[in-house]
Amino acid sequence: MIGKFAEDIAVSLIVNWIAVDSKKLVEKWKMEFNPKKCEGLLDWNSSECLPELPESVLLTEMGSPVIHQIEYIYYPILATFGVPVNLLAIVVLSRGKCGLSKCISRYLVGMAVADLLVVITDVILNWIVPLYFPLSFLDITPVCSLTLFLSYATAGISIWLTVGFTFDRFVAICCEKLKTKYCTEKTAAVVLGTVSVLGCSESVPWFFIYEPVFEIDNVPWYCNTKPSFVTSLVWAAFDMFHLILTPCVPFCLILLLNILTVRRILVSSHVRRKLRGRSNGENHKDPKMENRRKSIILLFSISGSFILLWVGWVVFIIYARIEGTRYIYSNADPVYIIEQTTKMLQLLSSCTNTCIYVLTQTKFREELKNAVKYPLNPIVQLMKS
Repeated sequence: MIGKFAEDIAVSLIVNWIAVDSKKLVEKWKMEFNPKKCEGLLDWNSSECLPELPESVLLTEMGSPVIHQIEYIYYPILATFGVPVNLLAIVVLSRGKCGLSKCISRYLVGMAVADLLVVITDVILNWIVPLYFPLSFLDITPVCSLTLFLSYATAGISIWLTVGFTFDRFVAICCEKLKTKYCTEKTAAVVLGTVSVLGCSESVPWFFIYEPVFEIDNVPWYCNTKPSFVTSLVWAAFDMFHLILTPCVPFCLILLLNILTVRRILVSSHVRRKLRGRSNGENHKDPKMENRRKSIILLFSISGSFILLWVGWVVFIIYARIEGTRYIYSNADPVYIIEQTTKMLQLLSSCTNTCIYVLTQTKFREELKNAVKYPLNPIVQLMKS
């Protein structure tokens, strides 16, 4: 609760912000709430200071900095591209005609579903809607708390499914005895279900860290991080646990598994070349190595794109945690600009897997063409007749 005085001012501002010049709006807000009591502009962490106006409201009225002008264009393009490509990947891979094992197909379908949910919950609900539609139904505190929880959950599920797929390929290539028991469709289904349940369960506390910025007619609006999230040791422990669990541990695991896989491939390829050279006296194509090569290309393409797009975000959150600059509200702060840029790259990873399948899998390309042509076939036949 921010008190009757603050509430009256908030209501006045909300009612009039469309008609008020942006600079006047901000100046009025600053004058009414006396920001001299705060460290910086309306530092929400100060007990004497009221919460700042939500960023999406200020952006609607103020001249946006360059980083936000980019976001206004970037996120709609990402959503326009990400939703259909992930849907196409789900449809094509579910048919099982891409020349991939059922185990691999199950993982790739699960990853495509997770990526689609990331685009919906994070890109659309947490970025596009606040940027283009401030003060919408989604800005009611319980609703925005739910969407933030879903964005954490889907991101965690997506990254751990990538770990699951990487580990499955590591077992298939490096652990011959375990391969027949582990690399099965049933195991893949168990991993997908377990990761989904644990990902949602681990993200539940995020729903409870927010409080309303203000209330209008007993309706709480916007999500402001509770001061206890910063001051409480319990919340600090949870935040550190989440930071380690997602994305630090998965990032390190993917790197480690790929390094071990490369090492195994180099050793086994060298041995097989020697054996085949002695038996045949000349070089011939090795069918097993060809099949393994295709699997390796797929694995390294997915893992490599994930690492490249996530590395900036991982480095930033580690740096922010060490330096204590994780919560920044100044749009002109260079650290804030770096944060937004690395976040954009991280969310791009939810749209890249389908492009990788198109570039690396011949049968996937053929099935994708058939899927795109299928709705057009009746129209073509009608035109011919």
